[in-house]
Amino acid sequence: MNKLVELYLPLHQLLNKTRLIQGVAPLLLRIYLAPVLMQAGWNKMQHFDDTVEWFGNTQWGLGLPLPELLASLAIGTEFFGAILLLIGLATRWISIPLMVTMLVAAFTVHWQNGWLAIADASSWLADGTLIANETVMAAPRKLEFARQILQQHGNYDWLTSSGSFVILNNGIEFAATYFIMLLTLFFIGGGKFTSIDYWLAKRFIPEVKK
Repeated sequence: MNKLVELYLPLHQLLNKTRLIQGVAPLLLRIYLAPVLMQAGWNKMQHFDDTVEWFGNTQWGLGLPLPELLASLAIGTEFFGAILLLIGLATRWISIPLMVTMLVAAFTVHWQNGWLAIADASSWLADGTLIANETVMAAPRKLEFARQILQQHGNYDWLTSSGSFVILNNGIEFAATYFIMLLTLFFIGGGKFTSIDYWLAKRFIPEVKK
């Protein structure tokens, strides 16, 4: 046992040296999330009337109360929240309303479609009573039929030169992923040395020594 401890301690000390750059991980999370959220907010802002109608419509929309207010809150949270994330200011605070928007999106828009964002019947995530759905399982046949039509009546090589055709399943995959990333930022903050939060805390909170 002592031999194992003697072997482990130097490795552990080596790992501890990475704490000097521990702020890189939350920085990368923030840089990844910021443009995604900003684009979502920007799209809603550019089509505000359509967004309000989608929020409030009970037949084909979300059927939410006070759609103008909720649409404005969603736009502000996503667009301006993304800016705060990018610079690492009020990171933990802004993560809370952003997580709420992800939960609302997951349960009101994506939940009924299962997990997968892209319909892939070969995925093990498509094979289960809780997450499988007919759209995913029928996707290969529909894609094959579409390929046959395009190969016969279109320039198939050009049409697929930017990537393969897929069927959008619109499951909770992306919303859940973003929620987990935001939850991580809520607990760890904006990052040591890499966020405005850190430097403000270092300046104004005596307990922050390093």
